[in-house]
Amino acid sequence: MREIVFDTETTGLDPRTGDRMVEIGCVELVNLVPTGATYHAYFNPERDMPAGAEAVHGLSSVFLADKPLFRDSAAALLDFIADSPLIAHNAGFDFAFLNAELTLCELEIVCTSRMVDTVAMAKRKHPGAKLSLDALCTRYGIDRSHRVKHGALLDAELLAQVYVELKGGRQIGLELASETAPVAVAAGIVRKAPEGSRREPRPHVASAEELARHRAFVGGMNAPIWGT
Repeated sequence: MREIVFDTETTGLDPRTGDRMVEIGCVELVNLVPTGATYHAYFNPERDMPAGAEAVHGLSSVFLADKPLFRDSAAALLDFIADSPLIAHNAGFDFAFLNAELTLCELEIVCTSRMVDTVAMAKRKHPGAKLSLDALCTRYGIDRSHRVKHGALLDAELLAQVYVELKGGRQIGLELASETAPVAVAAGIVRKAPEGSRREPRPHVASAEELARHRAFVGGMNAPIWGT
């Protein structure tokens, strides 16, 4: 099953009052295993960046001034997420901004039936506990030492690990997918999943010689307990 974990950074808290999305990061999971495929882009919000928002994610108006508009990246983003379920932390917030940007472009919005909210999942699994991404990373032993400020792709990568834990644990996938080099696509950066055939699983059965040695060893035992 293909799923997309994503996160956004914005100019504020409410797209209905003119706030805009300035960054999005997406991570692909297949059967709860990161494939190495990602999508990441910054956007020019065509407005100022409030100091409070900049303090959270560190994205200034100067930095974003030469970045593409969302409408110039929308096709590549929609192609990456396709029709997969979309997982986010406090997902209503991220969906509101994503759909607000799509509406401004006169594109079809993403149906909320595809929304998976990890805050709601964590609340059910850990009632009464802290539900922030930082708190969940600490709970599950996920290294977030490199998270100095919020960043959409970094937060999506951390959330992907948290999501796997909320679904049952890292033993499901063991994060065996390898990393690949990023490839520029349209106005964003897409990192493709590894290509090529995987190594066939190695047999883990005893050889004929080992079986013969085992029989000889057991045959030499004096009155084994399973013989009584």
